[in-house]
Amino acid sequence: MIHPIVAVACSLVLAVILLTGASHKLRAPHRFARQIEDYALLSGHAVSLAARALPVLEVLIAVALLVPALRAWGAASAALLLALYTAAIAINLWRGRREIDCGCSGPGLERPLSGALLVRNAVLIAMAVLAAVPSTTAVLHGFGLFLIGASVAAVLILYTATEGLLTNQPRLKSLSGR
Repeated sequence: MIHPIVAVACSLVLAVILLTGASHKLRAPHRFARQIEDYALLSGHAVSLAARALPVLEVLIAVALLVPALRAWGAASAALLLALYTAAIAINLWRGRREIDCGCSGPGLERPLSGALLVRNAVLIAMAVLAAVPSTTAVLHGFGLFLIGASVAAVLILYTATEGLLTNQPRLKSLSGR
């Protein structure tokens, strides 16, 4: 069993990341369908079905992560969904298809596949596993709630900064002449 501070913080971080990802997929559904098609793992009707279903699934999982009674289900589902995304990335990296957009970022933030995405997803899967572990019955108040807020803020700032650097890595390389 883990402390509820860890479970709640991991759940909140994952919920924010999933909701952010779902929002850009829902705002640009045709773009997301092209990204899925570029992975060359699905064809025809399966691509459009996945493009419609995945963002809805991300929202449902995020909501489940926010409901204490559904947290374990939401966390296990998040781990499975992230493992699916990781497998799709790994298959295309194995095929040598690094140039396609990962589909992780919003419009205008194309990001080619890389090993860094596998590491990022492994960390997110580990967080989902932690959130799925039953937590102790410690009551959260005052300082515990502060720790949750501070932890979530710190992890999301670190996540956003890392994502920004990795997304802009090709541009940064071209500016440095490498």
